[in-house]
Amino acid sequence: MKYQEIVNNKEINAYLKKGDANLGTMGFTDHSKAHCIQVSHRAGKILEKLGYSKHDVELAKIAGYMHDIGNAINRTHHAEYGALLANDLLKETNMPMEDRITIVSAIGNHDESTGNPEDVVSAALIIADKTDVRRSRVRQKEQSAYDIHDRVNYAVTDAKLKIAEDRSVIALNLQIDEKICSMYDYFEIFLGRMMLCRKSAEILGTTFKLTVNGRKVL
Repeated sequence: MKYQEIVNNKEINAYLKKGDANLGTMGFTDHSKAHCIQVSHRAGKILEKLGYSKHDVELAKIAGYMHDIGNAINRTHHAEYGALLANDLLKETNMPMEDRITIVSAIGNHDESTGNPEDVVSAALIIADKTDVRRSRVRQKEQSAYDIHDRVNYAVTDAKLKIAEDRSVIALNLQIDEKICSMYDYFEIFLGRMMLCRKSAEILGTTFKLTVNGRKVL
């Protein structure tokens, strides 16, 4: 089964839609199909630019698209629920067992509270997911109702993920409006995620760097 078939799969998309609706009710930022596509494309691009095989790129894109499917069951342990759900869904396809296990492992390890990068596919997924920081992920509501997650994302006026030509560095460069979100707030939410990105970069044979408003912070 190829990436495009996954994107067009009605059952997978139904679970993703339900997961995003659940998180919307809870006040979380956007986890819709737009986020899934962003993560899938970015995960694939990371491996492509680092010289990994087309096969690894394809697996990273599939894992990226399906990574938040567990939110349809419960936000808590959504990575683990998502891995189990993805395993059942992919068993119904013609995907080779080894590929299915790689994707399931990546999904099960993408959350910073319980996961770790286990291979290049999971490492690319983690970096792609944790660097999707943007204003458009904040759901429409009054700014007075924003929580810290909303403020952190809304404060980002520009975000670029770049891979050095010599493949030595993956750099996330953010511009943040500090009138909306302080650096303290940013790190309260994102420090754990950025440290997981650093570990993931090591798996990929490179390093991860973060700059905020032109200042190197990681």
